[in-house]
Amino acid sequence: MAQEHGPDPPGPGTLETVALAVRFRNDPLGGTLWAFERYGDVVCWRFGPRRLYSIFRPEHIQHVLHDNHQNYVKGDLVERTKVLIGDGLFSSEGSTWRRQRRIIQPSFERRRVASLIPLITMATGAMLDEWSRYADRGTAFDLPAAMTGLTLDVIGRAFFGVDLRTEAAAVRDALGVALAYVNRRAMAFFPMPVGVPTPAALRFRRARQTLDGAVTRIIEARRARLDPDAGDLMSLLLSARDPESGEAMSDVEIRDQVLTFVLAGHETTALALTWALYLLALHPDVDARLRDETRRVLADRAPTLEDLAHLPYARMVLDETLRLYPPIWAFVREAIADDRLDGYRIRAGSSVGVIPYVTHRHPSLWDQPDRFDPERFSPAAVATRPRYAYLPFSGGPRQCIGRDFALMEAQLALAMIVRDYRVAVTSPTPIVPDISITLRPRGPFAVTPERASAGG
Repeated sequence: MAQEHGPDPPGPGTLETVALAVRFRNDPLGGTLWAFERYGDVVCWRFGPRRLYSIFRPEHIQHVLHDNHQNYVKGDLVERTKVLIGDGLFSSEGSTWRRQRRIIQPSFERRRVASLIPLITMATGAMLDEWSRYADRGTAFDLPAAMTGLTLDVIGRAFFGVDLRTEAAAVRDALGVALAYVNRRAMAFFPMPVGVPTPAALRFRRARQTLDGAVTRIIEARRARLDPDAGDLMSLLLSARDPESGEAMSDVEIRDQVLTFVLAGHETTALALTWALYLLALHPDVDARLRDETRRVLADRAPTLEDLAHLPYARMVLDETLRLYPPIWAFVREAIADDRLDGYRIRAGSSVGVIPYVTHRHPSLWDQPDRFDPERFSPAAVATRPRYAYLPFSGGPRQCIGRDFALMEAQLALAMIVRDYRVAVTSPTPIVPDISITLRPRGPFAVTPERASAGG
């Protein structure tokens, strides 16, 4: 019967899969690259009757995320993340997701996003004023923490009308604990219920309490001065009514949406800026070229909407950074019914892993894929590349709603930073990704800002 649907893709048997899963737990990036190199573009991982497929080619990804997306839901692995983010836009499905998307979409319309540019440049300027004191003293600071503080400031003011700077350190630390726990839970064969008081679960519950407290303060502060015409995300959430029932969002629904956007809305941009500045520190020729562009376009003023089109190299640097370090390095869909990919059977009820980290390094798509080269994203190069060769924000109907905002914020902030400063990495150990749900740098990441000279 199975043969009528096509054979299973190549991959290890059940015993080898279990052994490899244990071996790869501490190095899923290396393990996934190994499986791709050994088995090819579609890999089948067998767990008895269960199947997990890893896919890497753009046409296969397009089939799952776009062409036949009705057959694929986020499934059990995303369900496990709901212990943190609840039923927000990222994790919801079906009619619930469509309703949420309709309510939230106006906050991401182009005109609304463009109106936030002065807020972004003001927050970046305030951060650079702090860097001036570090530069004067030759003092190092933690780069991911600085980028998190910046993006929390922006997301709080832009979408919720509140100042999150006082929350930055607590939110960052709690987020690290919570994401590590959720990541382990997502990768476990049999995840332990959160209610079981293991040390990890207790740490997670304390972290979630911290995050819930921050979200509650956001909601209460905004509700106290609700302006239904403000046009920001919080005003939409608080004043939204279901078009069929006329009911408002419940407090739980609002909490889930706010937490989803606080976490996702700042994390992606903070990581993009962190990795971009790290790569620029390693590639002074790229750093100098970007600085030349920013000084020629901006001189000493804050960037505007019109400047974005004249800062193409800044966008190319960001795109190449997101290729090498996609914030979400892998994600999963679950097949509702049997399907076929490249002649192979995809079984109903099985999971399909989309792995941007590997697709972004596919040797048939990228020459010398581990090399940092922003020229890969010149208009001519992009025009020749398959659409789903590059997907740092997923794709299809479930593409990240905040994609354009995140890229605009990162492009503006990066241009302002590089115009005035270069960063020297002072951490004594190599900077490597920490494999959580997102690709965060592992451990402390100390840098010292140095004022860039007039000649570059």
